[in-house]
Amino acid sequence: MDDDLRERVERAAEKHALLNAVKYDSDADVGAIMGPLMGENPEFRPHGDEIPGVVGGVVARVNDLSAAERRERLEELAPEELAEIDAHDDEDDHDLPDLPNVDGYDEVRMRAAPNPNGPWHIGHARMPAVIGTYKQRYDGSFVVRFDDTDPETKRPDLDAYDAILEDIDYLGFEPDEVLLASDRLEIYYDHARELIDAGGAYTCSCAAGDFSELKNDARPCPHRNKATGTVHEEFEAMVDGEYDPGEMVLRVRTDIEHKNPALRDWVAFRLIDTPHPRPEAKEYRCWPMLDFQSGVDDHLTGVTHIIRGIDLQDSAKRQQFVYDYFGWEYPEVIHWGHVQVDAYDVAISTSTLKAKIEAGELDGWDDPRAPTLASLRRRGIRGEAVVEALAALGTSTSNVDLAMSSVYAANRDLVDDDAERYFLVRDGERFAVEGGPDAAHPPLHPDFEERGSRTIPVDGGVVLEPEDVPADGERVWLKGYAPVRRAGDRLVVTDDDIEVVRSGDVDVVHWAPDEGTVPVLMRTPDGDVRGVAEPDFAETAVDEVIQFERIGFVRVDDHGDEGSVVYWAHP
Repeated sequence: MDDDLRERVERAAEKHALLNAVKYDSDADVGAIMGPLMGENPEFRPHGDEIPGVVGGVVARVNDLSAAERRERLEELAPEELAEIDAHDDEDDHDLPDLPNVDGYDEVRMRAAPNPNGPWHIGHARMPAVIGTYKQRYDGSFVVRFDDTDPETKRPDLDAYDAILEDIDYLGFEPDEVLLASDRLEIYYDHARELIDAGGAYTCSCAAGDFSELKNDARPCPHRNKATGTVHEEFEAMVDGEYDPGEMVLRVRTDIEHKNPALRDWVAFRLIDTPHPRPEAKEYRCWPMLDFQSGVDDHLTGVTHIIRGIDLQDSAKRQQFVYDYFGWEYPEVIHWGHVQVDAYDVAISTSTLKAKIEAGELDGWDDPRAPTLASLRRRGIRGEAVVEALAALGTSTSNVDLAMSSVYAANRDLVDDDAERYFLVRDGERFAVEGGPDAAHPPLHPDFEERGSRTIPVDGGVVLEPEDVPADGERVWLKGYAPVRRAGDRLVVTDDDIEVVRSGDVDVVHWAPDEGTVPVLMRTPDGDVRGVAEPDFAETAVDEVIQFERIGFVRVDDHGDEGSVVYWAHP
């Protein structure tokens, strides 16, 4: 890279680093600015292998500035873009659209209806995040209903009920009501009996394949016009478990010639021999299908607005037949697309995650490699940050992508002020230090010097990360200590002032003392990393979120005799 190109890269990188730092009121992040930088400057792309190294030096210089100095410099370089950041901060805008027909209801009442087959992954969190946000906006209410009426193919996990409620609490919401569908079988039976009386349901003993052929040909089932008394008798026999699975079902009578075959005389109840795992429900064998159970419960619990996946549009149409028989008003419905999450190699599927845990490929639901809320919580990412990022996706019918960088940015805003700073060195290389003081005293937080400083001894030498080791005769600035020049296996303190950093002539690097360090195991989504931290790190509290400078924010998980364990949160 020639000098002219380097100068242009540094100038553009400084602007984007300042924008990133000022927007999120935190240190700039190389990864976060590379996309905007390269997008705005396509002529840089042929030099993509060299650009990150140049950007890293610029970011280090920007991160050494105070918050006020960053704003002042950005005002010089890009005043219009700084004004846009300030204007956005002042806006009271909503990422979520207004709910339809709100004035038609005394209270907005919404529900999340999880299948309790395991703790939640990030995709599951979208529903409670959006519902909870609407609840706050409209001073409404939030029902959690566990749809656990399939003890066989979607078999509930007894631990998942409490785990999901803990996940909702982590997101910052408290349900106004919690229901278990498996406690409500008698309610569904009573409504089935009423539906039979209304002429809206009949018992059917057709083989599944035979009925499918009739349905697809728009021909009625031979059992469709049974006498009401016979239907009642056969349904009661289903409730009493007198049939085998597949021998008898209860169907909702719809329009057998409906243009959509999926809506023709759909199954409302079927028989399952597999006992439910909950003791309170294990004797039941006649179970409602989700469309019947959910439709009845939405009405009985006063739900006014339903959000569901666009792939479930037929559910509303099936349920409308039941609502028409009973004379009920159907709730407002919002359909949205699926959410895809980047940054994870593990598939976002409860069944896949469960299989990996059982196979020992993941340590548990809170393994940092798992895309679960339990994992995010253990990593020190606050539920509020997850909600902010998910609510920002809106309710579009298109599939949307959740960039974990948006979660990280929101969390950085929440934790940065409280996160004290420390140094961690991975794969350190040792150097003696000559000519400087016996210890460094960098601040615990660069923006809050009143909190005090750390003490890092230097008299025994220091260790540097391999990528930060200068070539013989070259200089670096040991952050919080002094500028040094390498002389073989020694680092000799020089009399340079901070201008050598600001000019870009000298890189700022973090370091650790050669003696008295704390061994650290850092658990990350990309695998475990080992290093050593400065001595004062041992005084941090478990559950505290701190920042290892130039590495990222971490949550302190444990301090033990053999060292400490931290979970990496984000840059």
